[in-house]
Amino acid sequence: MPTPRKPSPAARSLRLTTAVYLLLAGCSGPGGASGQNPTGPASLPPANVATPAVEPLGGTSAVEPETQAVASGTPAPNPSRQPELQEYPVPAGSRPHDVAPAPDGTVWYTAQSAGALGKLDPATGDTHHVPLGAGSSPHGVIVGPDGAAWVTDSGLNAIVRVDPLTERVDVYPLPADAGGANLNTAAFDAEGVLWFTGQSGIYGRLDPDEGEVLVYDAPGGRGPYGIASTPQGAVYYASLAGSHIAAINPLTHQAMILEPPTAGQGARRVWSDSQGQIWVSEWNAGQLARYDPSAGTWQEWRLPGLRPQPYAVYVDDRDDVWLSDFGANAMVRFDPKTEQFEVFSLPSRGADVRQILGRPGEVWGAESGVDQLVVIRLP
Repeated sequence: MPTPRKPSPAARSLRLTTAVYLLLAGCSGPGGASGQNPTGPASLPPANVATPAVEPLGGTSAVEPETQAVASGTPAPNPSRQPELQEYPVPAGSRPHDVAPAPDGTVWYTAQSAGALGKLDPATGDTHHVPLGAGSSPHGVIVGPDGAAWVTDSGLNAIVRVDPLTERVDVYPLPADAGGANLNTAAFDAEGVLWFTGQSGIYGRLDPDEGEVLVYDAPGGRGPYGIASTPQGAVYYASLAGSHIAAINPLTHQAMILEPPTAGQGARRVWSDSQGQIWVSEWNAGQLARYDPSAGTWQEWRLPGLRPQPYAVYVDDRDDVWLSDFGANAMVRFDPKTEQFEVFSLPSRGADVRQILGRPGEVWGAESGVDQLVVIRLP
């Protein structure tokens, strides 16, 4: 078992439990976020989209995205499966990095430049921000088994929990000797333990029942970025700088490197399908990869277009694979059964969707380049 860097007593005492009921009354966090209302959510104007609008929903414009099927000899997409795309603006300067739709219908997002966690009501388009503390720079957010929002905050060098009802903020600092981890993303395993990555060359875990953060040196050094768990409870992460993925042994906590077939491919994010197969966005290579743990085999597909740059990857409840393509400014759907890609152009130029998450019938992305969230609703 690798030796974890345990927090010192001083570090443990730093674990802050701060009741936060502020809704940013005109006070900006880092980056000068604006548009918060001290007594309730701020109303935001409809998104300015370039494509023809249809009936607006929730104060924003819903559009039928421009799509194209890409595969040799592939017929056009079935009209009955055409999705609806909608963008939601968030306060200017938020720079939303990650997004996490919650089961209750609300949507969390990390307002990275504002040092806050944002909350969107898709029914109205209203948002408000929960400040996370001085120096905060939140990166990833997921909804935990407890229904709370869990954040990896690189500015605080800590894991942060935000209660969905009271908006109380609990901060769990990394051990003092961990240094600046450049925290990225997190995932819960089958036992309810939170695992996370840091690009400085670490991965770690937090058992919410114990409240202790443990950090481990990643094999291969710098690069751990995306992380995900399988329905069976296994945990995998992707190393962007290391161009590999790694499997974490739940008993020993040891990470084992798994090399994709393409060298230097820039594995950025990972996600699991219902069978526990691991899907990888290969940023440098412009490819989608799949690793089958049961067979130990790999398969790769190049995205359509001249210069694809797949950033985020997510597998929906139908086992369709979604990617964000910076090169095409698009969301891309891949059908593993037919090995077809469908490209959904985004209405806003330079959207820069850095992360995708979803819930049944919906696929959400954070458009960090234009201060918006985007959803694709499936029929």
